[in-house]
Amino acid sequence: MDTDTMTKPPKSAGPTYSAPALEKGLDILEMLCRSNIPLSQTEIAEKLGRSIGEIYRMLTCLVNRNYILNNNEMYVVTTKLFELAHANPPTNRLLAEAAPLMQELSSELNQASHLTVYNQGRQVVIAKVDNPGGLGFSVRVGGELDVLVSASGRALLAFLDPETAEHRIRESVQRRPEHASVKIKQVLEAVRKRGFESIVSAQIKGLYAVSYPILDTRNYAIAALTVAYAERIDQPNLKSIPEVEVALGKAAKTLSQRMGWREPSPKETTSQVLHTSETQKRVRRK
Repeated sequence: MDTDTMTKPPKSAGPTYSAPALEKGLDILEMLCRSNIPLSQTEIAEKLGRSIGEIYRMLTCLVNRNYILNNNEMYVVTTKLFELAHANPPTNRLLAEAAPLMQELSSELNQASHLTVYNQGRQVVIAKVDNPGGLGFSVRVGGELDVLVSASGRALLAFLDPETAEHRIRESVQRRPEHASVKIKQVLEAVRKRGFESIVSAQIKGLYAVSYPILDTRNYAIAALTVAYAERIDQPNLKSIPEVEVALGKAAKTLSQRMGWREPSPKETTSQVLHTSETQKRVRRK
C-alpha cells in the first residue's frame, strides 16, 4: 500500500476560496448584459434562482457604483461597462484590426470612414479616419449618432436577434420620439436582404452613407463600418457609390472574419431563418 496516498490530503475539486457576495454581483451584471432588456428585481431574482433578499443589497451597490441604472424599478446596465471595455482585449482587438483596414479603405476611396457601436438608444463613434484629401465630412471619436434614420444605425439593428432588435428600437424611439414614424421593421428587412445599408443622408444635405455590419461568431452585429460619401465637384473621377459599396463590403467582411465570424453554410442559414421566425412569433405574441 502506498503510504503517501494515506498521509496526503485529497486535492480539492473546487475553488479553495469563494466570495459569495462578489459572485452574486457578477451574476447580476452578466445576466443583465446578456438580456439586453430592462428587468425588475423580481425577474432578476427568478432568473438567478435567488431570493429578492439575496440580491437587494447587490443591486443597491451596483446602482451606487453606476454599473447599473434603476429606471422606475427596472434595471439595465449603464455605459460604465462599455467605458471599461475599452481596456478589454476584445475591444482592443476590434480597434486594432479595424485601424489599418479603415486607413486602406479611406485611401482607396478618398473618403472618410468611421466605426460605431450601439449604446442605449444611440451610436457611439469608437474609431474614424478622415478624408485623406483634407476635405470632406468627418465625425469625432466619442460622438453620438442617431440610430433609426442613419445607415450605420440600421446596419447595427438589422443583424441582431429579434428580441434584442425590438428592445433597441424602443430605446431609440424613446430617445428620439420624432423618429417613431419611420417604418423601421420594413427598412431592416430590406437591409438584411441586401446585407448592408446605402442611403442618402437624412441628416446632412449632399451626403451619402454606406454602412456594413461587423459580425461576431453568432452572426450578430457588434459594430458598423461606414463610409460617409461626399461628392467633390473638383474631383469628377472619384469612386462611384457602387464602387464604394463593393470596397466597403470587402473591408467589413475581412474585419468580421478577424473577429471570429465565418460565412454560414446553407444548412446553418436555413436553421437560423427558422429560429428567427419562431422568435419573431414569440415577440409578436408578447
